[in-house]
Amino acid sequence: MKPIHVMAAVIRGADGRILIAKRSDDQHQGGLWEFPGGKLEAGEAPTVALARELEEELGIRPTAARPLIQVRHAYPDKQVLLDVWEVSAFSGEPHGAEGQPLAWASPRQLHEYEFPAANRPIIAAARLPEHYLITPEGLEGPELLRGIKAALARGVRLLQLRAPAMFDAQYRDLAVDIQGLCAGKAQLMLKGPLEWLGDFPAAGWHLTAAQLRKYAAMGRPLPAERWLAASCHSAEELALATQMGVDFITLSPVQATQTHPEAQPLGWAQVSELLQGFNSPAYLLGGVGPADLEQAWQAGAQGVAGIRAFWPE
Repeated sequence: MKPIHVMAAVIRGADGRILIAKRSDDQHQGGLWEFPGGKLEAGEAPTVALARELEEELGIRPTAARPLIQVRHAYPDKQVLLDVWEVSAFSGEPHGAEGQPLAWASPRQLHEYEFPAANRPIIAAARLPEHYLITPEGLEGPELLRGIKAALARGVRLLQLRAPAMFDAQYRDLAVDIQGLCAGKAQLMLKGPLEWLGDFPAAGWHLTAAQLRKYAAMGRPLPAERWLAASCHSAEELALATQMGVDFITLSPVQATQTHPEAQPLGWAQVSELLQGFNSPAYLLGGVGPADLEQAWQAGAQGVAGIRAFWPE
């Protein structure tokens, strides 16, 4: 069965809120909320279809849009490919041109609305930023705290405390301090034994590839409201991340790096191929930085992750 190609838009207002619409009761998945859009017609370019659908449904024309995520989903009665774009600017005043109710929701509020099952990764992508900061190795606690304060002041909204050489007790103490710094400003992702999960309720968890392989079959170890991520390097690990129900991943290494010269880089073509069948947001890592963001989007990624590329020296 060939999937139905549907264009959808995460429309972001100047205040950061996102426009959603309610499906009529007589539609497929009727009564649920959705990201506006509609079916791609035969021979139609995606951007043309997106503009047409938003004009028909909402009376607006997108003036700035870029790929956000593609989600493939099989319902009992049909298969869909949701081709989702982020619309950051538009002309016109949005209104329910087909009589459908509309709502402007903050990214955090999206979980309060009932969406079709296929929309879960889109909600995650809509909430996540385009940059993911990972702390550098070899820094002492005070240096890490100074750097994180500077990164937060620059607007970093997602960061991972990675300190593999640090003693457990040191890492845990530092995590408490950094959790306080991030409160209301950024999402903190921690690494470590899953036994620690209950000790840091405000933090998300970033699993190593080894943890992913060990625990994937047991299912998701965190409730839906806490972020869960994993490090992936292959199609096999992407499948395990899907099995575990992670919210997002890092995929690496994209290119050769000084820190891991022995690792075989995936290259852009393979990255694009791997992400074609992956339904969750992915950050590209390894030899990439802010200048590669556009290419990352075109390859199907949420954005780029980095250590030195994002760390305030």
